[in-house]
Amino acid sequence: MNQYANNPVSGTLYVIATPIGNLSDITRRATETLEKVDWVAAEDTRHSKPLLNSLGINQTLLSLHEHNEAQRTEQLLEKLLNGENGALISDAGTPLINDPGYYLVKRLRKEGVNVVPIPGPSAVITALCAAGLPTDRFTYEGFLPARSSKRLLALENLVKETRTLVFYESPHRLIDCLQDMQQTFGEQREIVVARELTKKFEQFVSGSLLEVLTYFTENSDKVRGEFVLMLAGAELKNDEESAAAMVETDKMIQVMLKQSLPVKQISEMIAEITGEKKKAIYQRVLEFKAQ
Repeated sequence: MNQYANNPVSGTLYVIATPIGNLSDITRRATETLEKVDWVAAEDTRHSKPLLNSLGINQTLLSLHEHNEAQRTEQLLEKLLNGENGALISDAGTPLINDPGYYLVKRLRKEGVNVVPIPGPSAVITALCAAGLPTDRFTYEGFLPARSSKRLLALENLVKETRTLVFYESPHRLIDCLQDMQQTFGEQREIVVARELTKKFEQFVSGSLLEVLTYFTENSDKVRGEFVLMLAGAELKNDEESAAAMVETDKMIQVMLKQSLPVKQISEMIAEITGEKKKAIYQRVLEFKAQ
């Protein structure tokens, strides 16, 4: 456990959420903070300049993106240790959520620099609250791999996930992604696709994977903007099904142990066959081996 003590003489970095589309969603606290800091680190200064202009804020902008974050972090750290206050914003929404900033924040925490979040819009939460899918438990997976083979592998690892699954996707990969989801989860798994959140053409499309894929295939004019894909989780097995599955798993473990196969290999083979987590199977194999 790490506990970072704040450096009493350093400045503060404010991590500020900005609108994901509708500029009216900027909070008063965010605006006031952007006005008072000494500088603003932005993912793309060309994108952030119009936002600040719309708020009537004239600020020093410094770029911080995936290609310069390590170098820029050291520069910003020095400024903060000298007592300056700064802000971190991304192109839209809450920084660090699929955006740069993790390296910077981790470094500042380690050095005891005060980091303060200024909450606001987030596409993940905005989409979920209006999707009509379970929100008591969900997992955010970000962008799936661009290549279909890797994307299918990532999806296969989520087949038995019971939480609502949330992904980001770009327009040029939407159809391919939905096709791979249908192949992996079946035609009838429920999905909700949100696009252009908080903007003029905001839209939620819901139904089975087959229905939603058909809709976007037949309406190519709607394959535009930013997409959030929310997939219903797998249904929980009832007690009888779970017990039956455990019996079958135990039988496979016993057969493979008789063949003197290594514990790790047995775990990997059974996990691939059943879709269960390797760690749980590994522990089960050890229990049988100890008997």
